[in-house]
Formats: sequence, C-alpha cells, structure tokens
Amino acid sequence: MQAHWIADRMSRIEISGIRKVFELARNLKDPVNLSIGQPHFPVPEPIRQAAKDAIDRGDNGYTVTQGIPELRNAIQEDVTRRLPDQERPVLITAGTSGGLMLAMCAAVNPGDEVILFDPYFVAYPHLVTLAGGKSVFVDTYPNFDIDVNRVRDAITPKTKVVLFSNPSNPTGRVLSPTILKDLAELCREKNILLIADEIYRSFWYDGDFRSAAEFNDDVLVIDGFGKSYGITGWRLGFAHGPKPLIEEMTKLQQFTFVCAPSIVQHAGVTALHTDISPIVADYKAKRDRMCAELGEYYEIARPGGAFYVFPKAPHGTGTEFVQEAIRHNMLIIPGGVFSGQDTHFRISYAASDDTLDRGIELLKKLARR
Repeated sequence: MQAHWIADRMSRIEISGIRKVFELARNLKDPVNLSIGQPHFPVPEPIRQAAKDAIDRGDNGYTVTQGIPELRNAIQEDVTRRLPDQERPVLITAGTSGGLMLAMCAAVNPGDEVILFDPYFVAYPHLVTLAGGKSVFVDTYPNFDIDVNRVRDAITPKTKVVLFSNPSNPTGRVLSPTILKDLAELCREKNILLIADEIYRSFWYDGDFRSAAEFNDDVLVIDGFGKSYGITGWRLGFAHGPKPLIEEMTKLQQFTFVCAPSIVQHAGVTALHTDISPIVADYKAKRDRMCAELGEYYEIARPGGAFYVFPKAPHGTGTEFVQEAIRHNMLIIPGGVFSGQDTHFRISYAASDDTLDRGIELLKKLARR
C-alpha cells in the first residue's frame, strides 16, 4: 500500500530506465559496458589539483547564490564573445539538471505545455511533471532532425516552453544552423521560451558549434562542465539567457540548491583554461569507428556530436534486443527509455578502445543472428 503522505506527482515519475541497466551491471562479470553516458577519461590533473587546493585554502563554505565571481565572470566573457550585443547574465548551477529544474519551476505554470522532441533526454518529461506542466512530444524519427512545421502544428495557446538538447542525448544528432534559426524565430514569433540544453557543446565534431541563442536573445541556454571535463559527479553547470528569467532562477536557487558546490566552482575556473581538444579528437575518432564498423549491420543516423550512437534494432523491439545483449554480457540502453517508440537502442562510445573492440564484435554477432 502506498503511504498516504506521498505526493500524487510521484506516481507520474518513474525510476530511470538507465539506472535499471546500471543495477543489472552489478550482476554481470566484466560486462562490455556501453551504457553509461559518462566520459571514460580521467579528470585532467590541473582540475583535480585546483579542487584539492580549494579544500586546503578553506574554500568549503557557501558561495553567493549566483556563483563565485571568478567563475561567473570568466563564463560571462565567453558568452559575450560568442553572442555579442546580447544581455545574457550567467548563473552557476548545481549541474545542468539543477539548471533545468530551476528553469522549469521558474517558467512553467500548472497546466502549461512543454514541447519535447522524441527521442528526448530521459529526465525532461519528469522535470515538466515536477513543475506541473504537460509534455507534448514531436516525433523526429527516422533521422532525428527537428521539423519546424511539426513544431508549429504542436503549438497551442497553452504552449509555454520548447526544450531540446543539441547535440542530442540519446541520438548524438546536431541540428543545422537553418533548423536552429527557424526554431528560434518560431519561438520568438509565438512568444514561447526556447531552452537549449548544450551540455555536449564541446563534443561537436563536424564544423563549428552553433547555438539557437544566435538567432533569438530570449533563448535560455543550459550548459555545464561534467561531460567536457569528466566531472559529472561534481555537479557544476551554468545557465545564461534573458535577465528576468535568470533572476527568477537565482531567487529559486537560494531556497533549493543554495549554491553549486564551492570547491568545484574554484576547480571550474581552472577547467576553463584546460585544453581538452585531444580528448574531443579521440571521441570523434571513436564516433567514426563505430559508424564505419556497424553501418553495414545496423540502420544508423550518423551522429554529429555527444558520444552516442542510436541504431535501430535489427530484429524485435529495442527492449528485446537489449535483453539479448545482456545475455551476451553487454550493457546498452533500450531506446524506449528515451522515447515513445521501442525500436532503437543507445550505445555510448565513451569507453576504452578495448571495450569498444569487444562491443563491436558482439554487436556484429547479434546483428547476424
């Protein structure tokens, strides 16, 4: 019997399907783990040392809610350089998930609609639910591009927010400047808040990074350090966007997260000056290899960023294929975790080359069955 003190909203929030796969990993001996969306490289030494130095200096207490000035100002300079002539204040957040939660709670009223793109990052619908909103899904299969005409058709008088990730988790899809421009201009035309989750901005492999914020001053950008520097557990993110919204998010952070972890903020200053281009080049090579090795066996929309491939299951549902993979000691994520469809599965190539070798051979074997 469910305890009577549990809020009704919790019945609409499910345990993460990704975490369920992680639990399975405990029962497997030396699995080929291509499931986790976490960089496999060690945290660069200067960043680790900066965190230790902050502890030793005694920088262990609360910071100002907005984030320490050294970090906030450094990010502000980069934002201003990339998006000149815009007033885009910066807020340091407790990870990108913390930033997204603040944004949803600050922008969405009960009953408001939030447009999401299927496939979507697993947390998005639940963050909408937490804010009392309703998720409206726009299909992007089979190539995972956003059709702006479909977005226009999905807009109603209740639409308040459009939320997307670029590059995408789980598909790795990178949107063209034309799509970004059209989406940003549609949201401006309809007075809808566009939220761009750019946590994988560093892992953009073909051409120069482009942001929807280039085409609409009122786009809220969510970004962070966890994926780029291998510090996902340190919980350091940031947001920049329209001043009134950042002010409300800051106010809400005072009474929720209070501030991002203090020692991590100091390490973040060092991270901004740490060259990760060799890491990005390595991940691009892994992307190329996965597509080349598996393209003959699977239907794959070539990813342009992040560190995921989202193939179509060669037989059965995505869940059935993943169950078969687990029986062969390999961990991948069923696409239904991220989607209303159960046709695909997600591979993370944030892994060692040896692990990828083993995974590629197993995936070829499973496809030939």
